[in-house]
Amino acid sequence: MKLGLGLYRHMLTSEYYAFARQAGCTHVVVHLVDYFNQEESPSRTNQPIGSKFEPWGVAGEADKLWTLEELKRIRQEVAEAGLTLAAIENLDPAHWCDVLLDGPRRPQHIENVKAIIRRMGEAEIPVLGYNFSLGGVCGRVSGPFGRGGAITVGMDGPVDAPIPNGMIWNMIYDPEAPSGTLPSISHEELWRRLENFLLEVVPVAENSGVRLAAHPDDPPMPMMRQQPRLVYQPHMYQKLIDLAPGDSNALELCVGTLAEMTEGDVYDAVDQYSKQKKIAYIHLRNVRGKVPHYQETFIDEGDVDMLRILGILHRNSFDGVIIPDHTPQMICAAPWHAGMAHSLGFIAAGLQALGC
Repeated sequence: MKLGLGLYRHMLTSEYYAFARQAGCTHVVVHLVDYFNQEESPSRTNQPIGSKFEPWGVAGEADKLWTLEELKRIRQEVAEAGLTLAAIENLDPAHWCDVLLDGPRRPQHIENVKAIIRRMGEAEIPVLGYNFSLGGVCGRVSGPFGRGGAITVGMDGPVDAPIPNGMIWNMIYDPEAPSGTLPSISHEELWRRLENFLLEVVPVAENSGVRLAAHPDDPPMPMMRQQPRLVYQPHMYQKLIDLAPGDSNALELCVGTLAEMTEGDVYDAVDQYSKQKKIAYIHLRNVRGKVPHYQETFIDEGDVDMLRILGILHRNSFDGVIIPDHTPQMICAAPWHAGMAHSLGFIAAGLQALGC
């Protein structure tokens, strides 16, 4: 198993790469979507919250895909810092919103995704994480929920406010959209859209040497903002896997999200999917409670025995990257760095104890 760090776009600098190395990381997972692309954004050293009504930010430019040159440059910068670029996490809604919406530009947006996958393959970036969701990460609250009053996020009840027109995946892709809200669809329709997506792009990923890694719905509710969710119970990941058999149809397994789910067992789920060799990389995050009422915690204080999780992965010979997707903000001059250092140190110690 390999220790990694997730970095937002504005963190792709020599200083953050040095922090990753100093904390013992060998790999990084990068976000090229700019979630903070708005005038009044929260702290750029915290995760985007996804509150009940406010979007993360404004999506990128629809006609400007990530170029091969950009991808190669980022991979080279990461390598020069002594790290390996393990994955890109999330597609920009501007590039594939009509795949999610089944809109008129869907054929072009499918081609966008294929182009990005091919460029990643040529740039030798092996994994593309994605979240096939209309509502995205939304409906959360922030507060001093962590040990000692550390600021973290959670959920405090269902969120039923509909999605405004021009917004998808909790980002604004069309600021000029007419007033109104997105009509609700069924779970069956959302699964149909996902299946069509996978059947079209998985063969391209296979040919490009890239694994697609699906994140479960976070928060894992059956409905959010009057729209259905796909993977809100652990067994639903299996349905996604079975839709398009092949090594490139894989999982971005988030332990925290699995722990938030109301059914199943997080340890059984990690065992099941790691035995199948279906996990591309892992988010290791702890929580207390279940949806719709839960709070994120420090990695060593929540409901999940993280050392047990690492033991299961080791037993099943998981050799991928583990990152803390986000952590509580510690009260100091560098809240993000301190929280990440705490989680990374915990994971590193656990891996060392296992002989990894």
